[in-house]
Amino acid sequence: MTNYFRSNVDAMASYVPGEQPQRGTQIIKLNSNENPYPPSPAALAVLRNIDGEWLRRYPEPFGGEFRQAASKVLGVPSDWIIVGNGSDELLSVIIRACAEPGKKVVYPMPTYVLYRTLTEMQAAEILEIPYSEDYSLPLEELVAANGAVTFIASPNSPSGHVVTTDDLRKLASQLSGVLVIDEAYIDFTEENNALTLVKEYENVIVIRTLSKGYSLAGLRLGFGVANPKLLQGLFKVKDSYNIDAIACAIGTAAITDQTYKNACIAKIKASRIKLAKDLKQLGFHIWDSQTNFLLAQPKEGNAEYLYQKLKERGILIRYFKQPGLDDKLRITVGTDEQNQALVEALICLLEIGD
Repeated sequence: MTNYFRSNVDAMASYVPGEQPQRGTQIIKLNSNENPYPPSPAALAVLRNIDGEWLRRYPEPFGGEFRQAASKVLGVPSDWIIVGNGSDELLSVIIRACAEPGKKVVYPMPTYVLYRTLTEMQAAEILEIPYSEDYSLPLEELVAANGAVTFIASPNSPSGHVVTTDDLRKLASQLSGVLVIDEAYIDFTEENNALTLVKEYENVIVIRTLSKGYSLAGLRLGFGVANPKLLQGLFKVKDSYNIDAIACAIGTAAITDQTYKNACIAKIKASRIKLAKDLKQLGFHIWDSQTNFLLAQPKEGNAEYLYQKLKERGILIRYFKQPGLDDKLRITVGTDEQNQALVEALICLLEIGD
């Protein structure tokens, strides 16, 4: 068989996203950390009133309308913002712009596994530094590695913990490469975010998405905030028209409607507390979470069994068959009704197991 691919692409494994059931399927979907509530009514109104002229013409190449809206919400200049087709595209842009064979991409593990996939595509060197059991940042090891790119997800997936701003500042000040702070889940935290570091260090970029807090995972819109000196190189790498006109318009309405977003976040935080309590009563060990999901370890260590049995009952959660995670489950916080259905199913399965 003819081999058409570069050797590093041929050798790598594909990223495996959470299972996506067909539309209309009666499934409780708690496996991809989607927001259980609908998008802002203001965003939906924009969608219903799309002008055909927006589709006939190419979109504004830098997502100018969204940049202006995000600038007002975040209090940063619009030229400090880069917009992407989901935050995943921006992670890819950073790797393509900054990493190459012979250069290191560094991050603590476990974390978002797409970092590894993107690095393998670029044939750069991967250095994965294990988190300790309490998920404290391995600061000295990350500094010593001094990667061309260092990824820190905060809050992190699948652990749900937040890296302190002080630790991120220490890291930024000692790295010569780019520090990428992935804040996909920042809307669910009680902690300060890392935007202040962008103003202090020109090698720092903060990445955010509208998939989680704004209920727009199907839209694919994310953005990064960084010093224009850093963005200058990233703009060279991104696609010419990477943000479609519809996504830009809907995203602008969504990020402007902070009142609606914050109301949904408050409901998810309250549900997170209740779900954690219910799971603990069933004997699960639950890590403190600053996200819209929980990392849960069943008392009997039968995580894969529970994952499979829940799937048979029409409830999808996430199981990672990899060292350090193969005895744990990642469970998205759904509506109270969805969470209660999950808990009742687990009660039944645990009784059967006994």
